[in-house]
Amino acid sequence: MSRVVMLVLGAILGLFVLFTFLLPLLAGLFKIALIIGVVALIVFVAVTLVGKSRSSQ
Repeated sequence: MSRVVMLVLGAILGLFVLFTFLLPLLAGLFKIALIIGVVALIVFVAVTLVGKSRSSQ
């Protein structure tokens, strides 16, 4: 009986940790990666445009 109770408590604690700590952490990391990607794309486009305008002169 105590094994079943400990199993249920462990499963509840595991779900608590998953939804309280890990999922918000992963969402935050995804947001940061998305922001870095957008900034890198803007820099890439700017460098490409400046490079094309310099080579045409």
